[in-house]
Amino acid sequence: MSMTLRRMAMTAVFAAVFLGTVAMAVEEPVFKVVLHEGDFDVRDYPALVVAEVTVSGDQKQAANRGFRLLAGYIFGGNRTRQSIAMTAPVAQAPASQTIAMTAPVTQTQSAGQWVVRFTMPSRYSLEALPEPNDPQVKLRLIPPSRLAVLRFSGLAGADTVEAKTADLKKRLSAHQLQATGPATLAQYNPPWTPWFMRRNEVMIPVAP
Repeated sequence: MSMTLRRMAMTAVFAAVFLGTVAMAVEEPVFKVVLHEGDFDVRDYPALVVAEVTVSGDQKQAANRGFRLLAGYIFGGNRTRQSIAMTAPVAQAPASQTIAMTAPVTQTQSAGQWVVRFTMPSRYSLEALPEPNDPQVKLRLIPPSRLAVLRFSGLAGADTVEAKTADLKKRLSAHQLQATGPATLAQYNPPWTPWFMRRNEVMIPVAP
C-alpha cells in the first residue's frame, strides 16, 4: 500500500472512530429495562417532551423533510431571543436560543403520513421550550410508556425496517405482549455516520 493510500485509510478509520465517539456523547432518554434477550428489550420510559412534525412521502423522503424542519427549530428557528452585550465598540444584537441535539430521531407511519420526532433535552419542561417559528413543528408531552424494542445496525432502508418490524411482532407474540400502537423507527446517528457504525431500533408500545 502506498503512503498516500495508507494515510487515507488511517484518516477514514480516525473519522469513523471520532464520529462514533461524538454520537455516543449525545444525550439519550433514560429508561428501565424490564426484559433483555440479546437484541430484544422491553423498556419503561418516563414522560418525555418532544418536538415533532407530520410529513408525507416515502420513508426516506419523510425522514429528510422532517429532520430539516426539526433541525431548523432546535438551531434557532424559535421565538425566544436573548441580547448579547459587546464592548470596544459597544454593540447589541439578538441571538436565537439554540437547543441541544438528542438521540434518537424517531419516525412513525400513520394514515399515509409520517410523524418525525426529536426528544428534547431532559432539562427542558414543555413550558420552558421556546415557541417554534414554523407552525408545522409541534411541542408536546408524551406520557410514560412501555416499549418493546429490537436493535439492529447498518442502514435502515424500508425493506430492512419492514423485516425487523415483523421480527419484533413475533417476539411480542412469543412473550404474550399486547401492542398498543404502531411501530416506530428510531435512529441514533447523524447522517454522515458510516453505515457499519449506525445504531437503529424498531419500537412498539405494549401494555404494562
